[in-house]
Amino acid sequence: MTTLDLAKAWLDQDPDPVTRAELEALIPAAESGDAAAMDALHDRFDTRLTFGTAGLRGELGAGSNRMNRVLVSQAATGFARWLLARDENASVVIGYDGRVNSDVFARDSAELMAGAGLRVVLLPRALPTPVLAFSVRELGLSAGVMVTASHNPPRDNGYKVYLGGRDGGSQIVAPADEAIHAAILAVAETEIVGELPRSSEYETADETVIDAYIARTAGLVTHTAESAVIEPVSFVYTAMHGVGWEVAQRVFRDAGLGEPTVVAEQIEPDGAFPTVAFPNPEEPGAMDLAFATARASGAELIIANDPDADRLAVAIPDSSTPEGWRRLSGNAVGALLGWRAAERLEREGRQAKFAASLVSSPALSAVAAAYGISYSDTLTGFKYISRVGGLGYGYEEALGYLVDPEKVRDKDGISAAVDFLALAGELKAAGHTLDQHQRDFDERFGAFASAQVSLRVTDLSRIGAIMADLRDSAPNEVGGVRVEQVDDFIGGFGVFAPSDILRFWMHGGARVIVRPSGTEPKVKVYIDASSDQGSVDERRAAAQAEVAALEAGMRALIV
Repeated sequence: MTTLDLAKAWLDQDPDPVTRAELEALIPAAESGDAAAMDALHDRFDTRLTFGTAGLRGELGAGSNRMNRVLVSQAATGFARWLLARDENASVVIGYDGRVNSDVFARDSAELMAGAGLRVVLLPRALPTPVLAFSVRELGLSAGVMVTASHNPPRDNGYKVYLGGRDGGSQIVAPADEAIHAAILAVAETEIVGELPRSSEYETADETVIDAYIARTAGLVTHTAESAVIEPVSFVYTAMHGVGWEVAQRVFRDAGLGEPTVVAEQIEPDGAFPTVAFPNPEEPGAMDLAFATARASGAELIIANDPDADRLAVAIPDSSTPEGWRRLSGNAVGALLGWRAAERLEREGRQAKFAASLVSSPALSAVAAAYGISYSDTLTGFKYISRVGGLGYGYEEALGYLVDPEKVRDKDGISAAVDFLALAGELKAAGHTLDQHQRDFDERFGAFASAQVSLRVTDLSRIGAIMADLRDSAPNEVGGVRVEQVDDFIGGFGVFAPSDILRFWMHGGARVIVRPSGTEPKVKVYIDASSDQGSVDERRAAAQAEVAALEAGMRALIV
């Protein structure tokens, strides 16, 4: 079929008036010779969003290369049939966030999966991703679907999948992703969306599952307070136009952590994300309103969730910055929460494992070694971290932390916020600050510095070209530092499955890792160095100087 034929066939089965209108304008224009309209159709139909280990994620719009009701209907039906092939009594819980069409995609999925013969439970309203991930385990169901694009640009949406049973509520990994994609393609190639069986006989979850998540999360502080005094800190909270506030507010209150000052402009769900270009706390400018609110309120801490509340960002006062505040890196927060987890395990006499994605700082492995805790690096993504057996704590540098693995098998920005607020409250009660605590960390475990180079592209072929160039002509030095060893993961490396990752070990022990982003059109470079020589200030200066040199060198290579 030609691209025009594909577009017309798609239009014939599209139930959404918005995306129908897009095609009703583009198809006649392309037929009349409008090159821009034809290019737009090629972009929408010459490829298809692939269902991978991150599920589906892409821009809203008509076509097989966009997120829309046709694509989601095919995905829901294909996934349902795959589940039924594994278990004739398969069941699923479906959640959604506040992005455009998330509720529509969730209800389409509920009707189609019920029509396919599954027991379906739909969460009652827009809720955080951690609540959905928790529900898979709490309700004992076969699978979970979360309609969200997390921290992606405003025009994106997505479809994230979890598996229960022997998978324990973790996200899918290979080869399940390929099998599910094949089942979806079979639906897309042979059936019409309007003819797929639907049913309104699905359940809507009551409040008990939400209450259970809140009680368990607030209980993290109750558990901690048995051995420590907490003096709650004053803090600002932003939901980044997402769905975190309703649940987070109840958790903070029930945990005795106080009522935050909220960033009013960002506290309610809004799929247009009017105050941020990218609703990701890591992006420049995303936390400016939180900084302004904190300055006005005299807060001691800033807590930010991303739009589906599975990530946590933390900022602390810093008079050396123009804003008067400094966001802690994901590695810094991850290391401090890891130290806290190690102390907790030691105090309770429990054995558990630590894990982090291989692009995260080596700081957590240093903590684990000091406490005699088994440690594992994993491929990037919580779908791998959460599957480490006997996990006690895990994190990834992209603001993802798992402090309560028995509750949920994915990153959880609300429980991580509770644990960090409890840490800050304990330090305050003892007359200490987070800055002092970080210095204590650097004194005990060494000073760790990290940097990231993120190259966003419009031409996706450039990502492959950059990775190929680095493989074919690996540098002998980066930023004046000699490359000692190159690890290529493309065909698998040690215990790691094949992955498009290059790791450069530098003279002196620093490392540089390069990989394509799994969710955005980016090449990402992760740089880490550390020092345990001299005073804390000398350690920090040495690590930061090496990272700066490596960052400059990598920018020269790929930008």
